[in-house]
Order: sequence, then C-alpha cells, then structure tokens
Amino acid sequence: MAAYWIAHVTIHDPQQYRDYMALAPAAFTQFNARFLARGGEAQTLEGKRFEKHVVIEFSDYQTALACYHSDAYQRARQERLHVAEAMITIVDGLNTP
Repeated sequence: MAAYWIAHVTIHDPQQYRDYMALAPAAFTQFNARFLARGGEAQTLEGKRFEKHVVIEFSDYQTALACYHSDAYQRARQERLHVAEAMITIVDGLNTP
C-alpha cells in the first residue's frame, strides 16, 4: 500500500535552499519516490500558513520512513534546517479494493 510524505515549507533564504535542492533528489531517487504535487497555487484554509506544499508518493510506509532517515536525505535536511521552516508528515495510503 502506498504511503506519502506531506511537506509544508516556508523558505527564508532561497539562495541557501538551493543546497538542499541539490542534495535531496538523491534520496528520492534511491527510494523510487514520485512527486504528486510540488508548489503551485495553494490556499491555507486552517492552521499555520506555509509557502510551499509537496506531496511525494512511496511504495509503502516503511520505504517512506527509510527515505527520511537515510543518510542521503539527512545530509540534505542539514542544508535546509537553518534556511527554511518545514513540517513533514508521513502518512499511510488507503487500502482500497
């Protein structure tokens, strides 16, 4: 059953955020992630407002977790920590017939 990263991000330093963007794809490629939404028009109706919203599909929950905890993603994350605010949730998909 598929699982998803749902990420909300506000970038404070676009120039430095490029370092994250240069490293993160290696992790997503390694775990066969598929981007379903990345940026584009969005409207926050409830809760804290973030600038960018991303939905990434993985084959299953364990793979999504493994990607987040991988060395490749953690290297990218270190580049993001001080230049952007992020909220990332990993959620299991529905098991539909």
